[in-house]
Amino acid sequence: MPHDIAVGLDGTSASLAAAHWAAHEAQRRGSGLTMLHAWYRHPRPAPDVPFGRTEHDWAEEILREAVHSVRSAHPDLKVTERLVCDATVTVLVAADCDMLVLGSLGLGSFAGFVTGSVSQRVVARSTRPVVLVRAGRGAAEDHLPAADGVAPEEIPRTPYREVVLGLHNGHPCDELIDFAFDAARRRDTGLRVVHAFRTPGRGVSDASLFVAPPGSPDPLPGPPVVSTAQARADAERALTAVLGAWREKYPTVPVTESVIEGRATVALVHAARDASLLVVGRRGAGRRMGAHTGPVVHAVLHHAACPVAVVPHE
Repeated sequence: MPHDIAVGLDGTSASLAAAHWAAHEAQRRGSGLTMLHAWYRHPRPAPDVPFGRTEHDWAEEILREAVHSVRSAHPDLKVTERLVCDATVTVLVAADCDMLVLGSLGLGSFAGFVTGSVSQRVVARSTRPVVLVRAGRGAAEDHLPAADGVAPEEIPRTPYREVVLGLHNGHPCDELIDFAFDAARRRDTGLRVVHAFRTPGRGVSDASLFVAPPGSPDPLPGPPVVSTAQARADAERALTAVLGAWREKYPTVPVTESVIEGRATVALVHAARDASLLVVGRRGAGRRMGAHTGPVVHAVLHHAACPVAVVPHE
């Protein structure tokens, strides 16, 4: 039986958008949805708790309203409620699920679970994929533009936008690639695999500006200078080789390979503008001490317009 998808709630519109995204994902996977809210008992009520209410009562209301919203929109979905009194990071990291979904404010900044140390520790420590969904993200935005005259309830019938996978040829991993191919298959859409490369070369030092006196021994040869065209061709061949077996495993998924010279973060954010989902990897799955997200993951979480799935791997 498929495991549930879990969504963390914090009472914001961002977490509600994440809950509805998670509900759609659960339906695509034929699984249930666990709606989870963690609260912590403080000596004095937190500033966001309305006057005259206890923290427990306020936590119950946050969960109740979110569950009602999701059940109203997805009456056939199995929804499980969980209200836990414990530290937020501890509860989210320990959630028994195949995928954890959290909400974000959107471009440039984050709220709720996606602010500061809480979000960074959840993404960095989770042993399962974590998907970040920005505030205001609706189901319609995951699909290609609908034709004129299409009613809102008919939008899910329009084709999905493609899934984008950021892949490093030097560190390909099965968990990451399989997640991206499977996400594209479930959406019946294409997969765009983006690999960014830098042209290796030898810099010019000050010593090269001087002319050696007659009879001096020849300098030691430096590393060969590789042209951009050659570096691109090498990267394209490596990417094609990595994806060969996955094309055979997922024959119905159209694959587009994009090899781009430049920074990975710029290439991925640009590719994600018209995507339904961006998939990136995080090395060091399960580490607790010194866990971190890495510069690429950190950047795309702050700047990608579409939902971002961070898949941990060794």
